Formats: sequence, C-alpha cells, structure tokens
Amino acid sequence: MALLADIASWACLIAGSLFAFIGAVGIIRLPDVFARMHGAGILDTLGMGLILAGLMIHEGFTLVTVKLVLIVVFIFFASPTTTHALARAALNGGVEPVVDGKNAPAAETSERTGGPSKT
Repeated sequence: MALLADIASWACLIAGSLFAFIGAVGIIRLPDVFARMHGAGILDTLGMGLILAGLMIHEGFTLVTVKLVLIVVFIFFASPTTTHALARAALNGGVEPVVDGKNAPAAETSERTGGPSKT
C-alpha cells in the first residue's frame, strides 16, 4: 500500500510541476496582461493544487495534511479573486486587450468591421 501511495504522490508532484512550468512559460510568452493573468491564475492554481495534493498523499493523515488542506483552500479562493481584481484594475487603468494577436483594441476592431467584435 505504501508503494501505491508513493506512486500517486510522485505522479501528483510531477504533474503539478509540469502545470506550474506551463504557467510560467505562459506568463512569458502570452501577448498581453489579460492572457498572462490567465496563465498565472489558472495553470499555477492547478499546478500548486496538484503539488500540495502530492504532498498530502505522501504525508498521510497528520497535522501537516490538515495545514496543507488549509493552504489549498486559501489558494483556490485567493488566486481567482486576485486575478479578477488585477483584471478590473487593468481595465480601469485603460489597458486594452489584444485582439487576434494584433495590438488593436476591441473597440477599434468593431468599428472597422461594422459590427461587434467576436472575441
């Protein structure tokens, strides 16, 4: 049974590390602040959740596991809330999202095409 727990623990740790790495690459490679927030808010939350789940499996049911559960709950509430607050602050600060990989804001795109933007 211990071998099965170790395999599940390492699988979660490796998968979480991969998701965290993909999130880090997304923060570097994505075109604007809104897409970067998506990479940070979604993938890193999943990555940290899997890493902490792997640590919980590895540790068994102890006081450490209870503390890790509290950290997971905090991350799952704080990360989306922080991402939303940053997006609202960016919009209120005048940052326009990139549309179709170009530096044209959504309002200019809808004026050129004569209709609403489909993004």
